[in-house]
Amino acid sequence: MNESTPILHRSSLRDRIPDFWAYIIPMAIFMGFTSMGSQWKSLYPLSYVLKTLVVPVALVVLWPKYTKLRWNHWWLGVIVGVIGLVQWVGMEKLLMSQPWLSWTRMTRNVADEAFNPFEQLSSPPVLWSFILIRWAGASLVVPFMEELFWRDFLWRNIASPNDFKLMPVGEYDRSAFWLVPLFFAMVHVQWLTAIVWGLLIAVLLVRTRSLGACIIAHAVTNFLLGAYVLYTREWFFW
Repeated sequence: MNESTPILHRSSLRDRIPDFWAYIIPMAIFMGFTSMGSQWKSLYPLSYVLKTLVVPVALVVLWPKYTKLRWNHWWLGVIVGVIGLVQWVGMEKLLMSQPWLSWTRMTRNVADEAFNPFEQLSSPPVLWSFILIRWAGASLVVPFMEELFWRDFLWRNIASPNDFKLMPVGEYDRSAFWLVPLFFAMVHVQWLTAIVWGLLIAVLLVRTRSLGACIIAHAVTNFLLGAYVLYTREWFFW
């Protein structure tokens, strides 16, 4: 009896967290560390490592609160993820080639302000440890966290504000279809490119009604983008 009491206590604490907050907490943690790294450039590596470690813990603890994932049409998610990489890189490089289109990015000198780990981290073990964590965070942590927040929680909240769980996952709603990519773009420096990518994922969601397919698409795009960045050293994509 004594050994089971702490387990029951932990479960009751989680159960008292409203479903609404279960979706917000991981995103809030992520954005908090992101803000810290943006405001204090010297803390950027530490902030990214911390959010890559802390956010998964929050997701695991709160996992019973989330919609049960369906992984149907996963293969379509892979295809959309590859298309998403081509769209993101191609569109952004096209926009960057025209100086008058600098308004399409929240930071005009994004290439100059990008964090270059090869210049900022002198120790090879620290350098490659950071790169692996950075890549893993973008490829594994971010897709789960963002798709649960944007395409599961926010989409259904816009469509059914009184009780978002009454709205089936992937059910088409005109307001959600257009607004979620706009909100998604607000947390990305390359906001116009992010809107188009967000619309691509919105089409995937409506077509498949599979949050799992969206997670896979997000993961594939981010993984391939990481490979592209390491190959070209175009750090502004990271």
